[in-house]
Amino acid sequence: MTKLAVVAIGGNALIKDDKRVTVEDQQVALRETAVHLVDMIEAGWDLAIGHGNGPQVGFILRRSEIAAKVEGMHEVPLDVCGADSQGAIGYELQQALRNEFFKRGVNKKACTVVTQVLVDKEDAAFKKPTKPIGSFMDEAEAKRREKEMGWSVVEDAGRGWRRVVASPMPKEIVELDAVRALLSAGQVVITVGGGGIPVIDRGDGELVGTAAVIDKDFASSLLASSINAEIFIVATAVEKVAINFGKPDQRWLDKMTLAEAKAYLNEGKHFAKGSMAPKIQAAIMYLENGGGAAIITNPENIGRALKGEIGTWIVRQF
Repeated sequence: MTKLAVVAIGGNALIKDDKRVTVEDQQVALRETAVHLVDMIEAGWDLAIGHGNGPQVGFILRRSEIAAKVEGMHEVPLDVCGADSQGAIGYELQQALRNEFFKRGVNKKACTVVTQVLVDKEDAAFKKPTKPIGSFMDEAEAKRREKEMGWSVVEDAGRGWRRVVASPMPKEIVELDAVRALLSAGQVVITVGGGGIPVIDRGDGELVGTAAVIDKDFASSLLASSINAEIFIVATAVEKVAINFGKPDQRWLDKMTLAEAKAYLNEGKHFAKGSMAPKIQAAIMYLENGGGAAIITNPENIGRALKGEIGTWIVRQF
């Protein structure tokens, strides 16, 4: 009997370091990740997979900006850049999975759903954008774009000016029925890539893309809840979670209850806001929405983590 899991793949599964950032490097990294995912499938799991896209969207935006300056080409809107990255990363991952299936004689297929995710146009994040994207600019260029294009811009630690956009919470996965149908047909589904393409309801039921970035862990958590996944795995750069990370009293955690995870998060000193904190929050959201258990570990240890040998399990109670 198969079981259903959602795996949220972090950036380290796509780009190993800042010296290995080409498409070819990314394909190598995804082939490695595919090995661990297929291990899980051979162990009896059906999978829906979410992934990050931060660096990739940045590259697409940068190419667009250079082409606009040098060749007079049009710049690509952020929501379309997100769709571009979903398609490209999805293609690379589904090919890596297909090839691993072929090597092992596994009768399985993978597909990608270019996924819109509904956000609330009244989300407070839109009133205070904080997520930097795109190229650095001088102040004159930043102020011009702020005036002419309605951008929010900030000075970034003496390195120049950058555009910032909102990071609203995901409310609904627009293509959820398609994801469910594909899972029911036995497909491995790659979806909510980069947190999904953020769209808003204009008020008349018509959806339109918006310049925002959705946290991929939050979107994957919503996915896991929406498809009633038994396990939600956040694959990241570390084997397990620590409190007091990097301090003399650092302590690695094998398990946390939901109450403990909330308490540690609320203390505000254990989990970095830009890295581990959203992963813990995503696990909390999943459990509070009726999920079974969440696991945080690195891709190469997913199999061992499912056996309880490594990783951090977050459960309602022991």
